[in-house]
Amino acid sequence: MTTPLTHAELLQLKRWNTPTIYNGWEQITKHDPCADAFNLEETRDFMPQMGPMVGYAVTVKIEPSNPAHRDANPNAWDEYRRYVASVPGPKIVVIQDLDKPRVIGSFWGEVGANTHRALGCVGTITDGAIRDLDEMTNAGFKALARRLCVGHAAVHAIEWNCEVEVFGRKIQPGQLIHADKHGFLAIPPGDESGLLEASRFMDGNECETVIPAARGAAGLPSEQVLERLSEAGKAFGEAVKKRFGNRGEW
Repeated sequence: MTTPLTHAELLQLKRWNTPTIYNGWEQITKHDPCADAFNLEETRDFMPQMGPMVGYAVTVKIEPSNPAHRDANPNAWDEYRRYVASVPGPKIVVIQDLDKPRVIGSFWGEVGANTHRALGCVGTITDGAIRDLDEMTNAGFKALARRLCVGHAAVHAIEWNCEVEVFGRKIQPGQLIHADKHGFLAIPPGDESGLLEASRFMDGNECETVIPAARGAAGLPSEQVLERLSEAGKAFGEAVKKRFGNRGEW
């Protein structure tokens, strides 16, 4: 069983954008950094001004086009909210909309955002839609979604605490997620413990090698620019290999 990160560690992860967290993750994982963990379809961050969000996945499936779900389980909303409340925060609600690729109605709105904030959730990733954008933003509830829509239709929680697939990526309940305007990274179980240090190292290495070399080369003859960039690239790569061993390829 994976040990959850401390609140302090989660706050530190939130200080970087999702690409920087990916840069750290790819150095420590045994998974394929060319194919695993990140969204394969385009997402849209409707609150980019809120910066990244970090939390553990709580999952639910919906099908707003199908009113029959309401009669199938009249107690679904109470049962679903009890599930969300039982999971330690911070939490990100990951929703698979079974109407995809159509968009019929939204799980989200002003009431849903405030309700889930009260339950310890910081935001959502849904491959369906959201509405009440300004009100959700005012609630401090971040959303990555496919689009906006007007109504909720016959939205109903039909299955939760289950594997879901959003934007081409399967996500399990409890997975650590880092998300921002670039997309999201669903950390594979077992990769959490070294993520912060690896991300911090990769960011610092860039700031000490390739970025100052590029900025400091402005106005120099092209041959000198190329030489400085080559030297900085080698220094960057050597630092990565020294820190991470054979995985430190760039």
